[in-house]
Amino acid sequence: MTTASIGQLLDSTVPMARTLKLEYLETTPERAVLRLPDQPEYHNHVGGPHAGAMFTLAESASGCIVLGAFGDQLSRAVPLAVSAEIAYKKLAMGAVTATAVLGRPAADIVAELDRGERPEFPVTVEITRADGAVTGVMTVVWTLRPHS
Repeated sequence: MTTASIGQLLDSTVPMARTLKLEYLETTPERAVLRLPDQPEYHNHVGGPHAGAMFTLAESASGCIVLGAFGDQLSRAVPLAVSAEIAYKKLAMGAVTATAVLGRPAADIVAELDRGERPEFPVTVEITRADGAVTGVMTVVWTLRPHS
């Protein structure tokens, strides 16, 4: 899938991503990069992006890499987030960018699916502000649940 088609798929199936006007900068099987524009309606009490908006940005980036890496498996399995943990490191101001990477080789995950297993795998996401400072780190554990 292309960056445009992954972004369109996410926007059509996850209304919250569309609501936040997320920008899809890169979506490949190896990496997904999404940007949350600076929008006053999603600010917190100190004028930066609200923690919930940053969570949604990071979780959406993790979903994009899952679609990029496993889009060809959707006919036999549905991707589901199992858990998520986020740490807010520094004050975020302005637009923020989330970069997601798979924590395990995609081939290993598909091999587990081929064996009839329900693989779980982590996706790590860094959230950065315009000056490159890391403002947050999220880990989302995903699974590919085989269709019945």
